[in-house]
Amino acid sequence: MTEKLSAHWKANSNVYPQKFVLTPPQLEAYTESRIRCGADPKIISSETHMGVRIEISDSTPGIMVAADGTEIPLLGTSEA
Repeated sequence: MTEKLSAHWKANSNVYPQKFVLTPPQLEAYTESRIRCGADPKIISSETHMGVRIEISDSTPGIMVAADGTEIPLLGTSEA
């Protein structure tokens, strides 16, 4: 998520994307990884990542919705 967000900022003059869309298991894995990296579980937000809203959907592959509405896959590609 951070990699895609950074690439989006770089390509769009620091404009924020609209949102991330994750499945419940993806959100759980994201939260667990933050805890493993030392984040305080009491203050971790499951609603945002670096200021970008996280939406939950059972039918997503895991995407970032760019400022212009383009859906960018979070997995399977290193391109933004």
